[in-house]
Amino acid sequence: MASTKEYRSKKLQFNSKVILFVVAIILVAMTLRTPLTVVGPITSFIRDGLGISNVLAGFLTTIPLLAFAIVSPFAPRVASRFGMEWTLFYSVILLTFGIILRSLGTTSLLLVGTVLIGVAISFGNVLIPSFFKMKYPLHIGLLTGIYTVAMNLSSGLGAGVSYPIANTTVGWQGALAIALVVTIAATLFWIPQLRGEKVQLSSGTSKGAGWSTLIRSPLAWAVMFAMGLQSFIFYTTAAWIPEIYISQGIDAANAGWLFSVMQFAQIPMTFITPIIAAKLTTQRPLVLVFSTFYLIGFTGVLMEWTDYAVVWMIFLGLAGGSSFGLAMMLFTLRTRTAYEAAELSGFAQSIGYLLAAVGPTCFGFIKDVTGSWFVPNTIFIAIAIALLISGYIAGNNKTIHE
Repeated sequence: MASTKEYRSKKLQFNSKVILFVVAIILVAMTLRTPLTVVGPITSFIRDGLGISNVLAGFLTTIPLLAFAIVSPFAPRVASRFGMEWTLFYSVILLTFGIILRSLGTTSLLLVGTVLIGVAISFGNVLIPSFFKMKYPLHIGLLTGIYTVAMNLSSGLGAGVSYPIANTTVGWQGALAIALVVTIAATLFWIPQLRGEKVQLSSGTSKGAGWSTLIRSPLAWAVMFAMGLQSFIFYTTAAWIPEIYISQGIDAANAGWLFSVMQFAQIPMTFITPIIAAKLTTQRPLVLVFSTFYLIGFTGVLMEWTDYAVVWMIFLGLAGGSSFGLAMMLFTLRTRTAYEAAELSGFAQSIGYLLAAVGPTCFGFIKDVTGSWFVPNTIFIAIAIALLISGYIAGNNKTIHE
C-alpha cells in the first residue's frame, strides 16, 4: 500500500482519470446537502399529508444534525478498517436506501429513512477532507474549494426544486425522492475509484491522535468551536432570518428572496477561501475578514436598517461561505496525517453539530419568551465574536501536537 509520503508526491494532472475523480467528488458532495435541503420548503406538505404535528415535522431537520453528532467520531475507525473509497461508497448506498424509505409515504419510514440519511451523510462530512489530504495533498485547497461549492450549489438547488415538484402529481414523496438522482449518479461515478490502489487512513502501527489527545488540545477545541459556531450561525439564520425580516415589515416573498441572496453570496467564498487558506502560513487574516463581515451583517439586521437589507445579506453570505470553507480546511491544516485529519474532523463535527442543533430551537424559545427578535439578534453578534476568538486561535500555524 502506498504511504502518505508517496501520495504527497502526486500532483493533479488533468487526464481522464483525474477528471473522473473530480466529477465523482462533486457528485458525492452534492449528496451531502441535497437530501437535507429538499425538506424545508415542503414541510407543510409532509405534515398535512401524514397528519403529524408541527413539532415532529420540525424535528425532521434536527434528526440529521443529531446523527452527525453521534456518528462522526466513529467514521475514522470504519474507514481505517474498510478503506476510504469503500467506506464512502457504502455510505452513498446507505444514503440511497434512506431516501427511498423516507419517500414511501408513512410516518415510521419517514423517520427511519431520515435517521439513515443522517448516518450516511456523517461519513462523507468527516472523511472527504482527510481523503483529499491522503490522495492529493498538494491540492487540498483546490479540491476543498470544488467540494464546498458543489455542496452549496446543491443546497440551493434542492431547496429550489422541491416545492414545485411537491405541487405536481408526484406530491411530497416525489419531491423527497428527487435526491435519488444525485445519489445514483454519485454511486456510478464512484465505482471507478474502487478499482485502483486503495487509500486507507492508517496501516500497520500508524495511528492518529486519539480522542484523549484531542480533548487535551486547546487547538482541537478551537477548531471544534470554529466548526460548531459557523454551523450554529448557518442553521439558525436558515431557520429564522426570513421570519426576522417579516417582523421588520418586509413581506414574506421578499424575505425569502433576501435569504436566497445570502445563500448565493456564499458560493464564491466557499471556492476562494480554501485555496487562499492553503497558501497562507496562518489563516488568521481570513478569520478577521469573515468575522468583520458577520459583524457588519448582523449589526444591520439588529438595527433594522431594512433599506439596505440586501447589503446585510451579501455580507452574511460572504462570511458564511468563507467561514465554512476555512472550517473544512482546518481539519487538514492543523494535523500531520490523513488519519489525524479524520479524527479531528470527527471530533469537531460531533460536538460542533450538537452545538448547531440547539441553535434554531433556542432562538425560537428566546423570541417567544422576550416577545421580540432584539435579544436573538444580539446573540448573533455575540456568536460572531466567539467565532472570531475561536477561529483566531484555530488559525495559528500549528498542529494539534504542538
